[in-house]
Amino acid sequence: MKYWQYILFVSFSLGIFKAQAQKDIKLIANDTVYKTIDPLRPAKAAFYSALLPGAGQVYNKSYWKVPIVVAAIGTTTYFYISNQNKYDSYRDEYKKRLANDPNLNLDYQKLSNDQLIQAQKFYQQNRDLSLLLTVAFYALNIIDANVDAHLQQFNVNEKLTVRPQLQQNAIDLNPNVGLALNFKF
Repeated sequence: MKYWQYILFVSFSLGIFKAQAQKDIKLIANDTVYKTIDPLRPAKAAFYSALLPGAGQVYNKSYWKVPIVVAAIGTTTYFYISNQNKYDSYRDEYKKRLANDPNLNLDYQKLSNDQLIQAQKFYQQNRDLSLLLTVAFYALNIIDANVDAHLQQFNVNEKLTVRPQLQQNAIDLNPNVGLALNFKF
């Protein structure tokens, strides 16, 4: 070993010449977006939809869903009221006939008592079905607002990818086909 190499080795060993080391390394990713997650957001959206159908969708800023919700619940409510009114009119006419009331409705004059009973059953079934559909659309409105609020907080970015990849087998040099799921943190 040469003399000057020996002096440098001893000098660095004793700390006479100190190498300048970088103390802190700060890495900041440009595509990282920090969003605060509100754990009560889905509950608020569901609560607003329960109070007023479509309000949860407005809270989630899914404005295009509001006409669909209003149309679904409004249409089934309309058919419920319409079928209830028809049921009541046929039932009142049947009661008047049984009581021998002289004030009979002229629209139902050609119908027999059996036909009035069948009409009552028909409109009662349609009324019940309309009520069931109204409740189902109301519940679906609440569930949609809740799920949409949950999914808006789900983080989707470029670091989560699914890419097909061809790799060559090292033994027989044939291509291997596979699917890779890569997470980059």
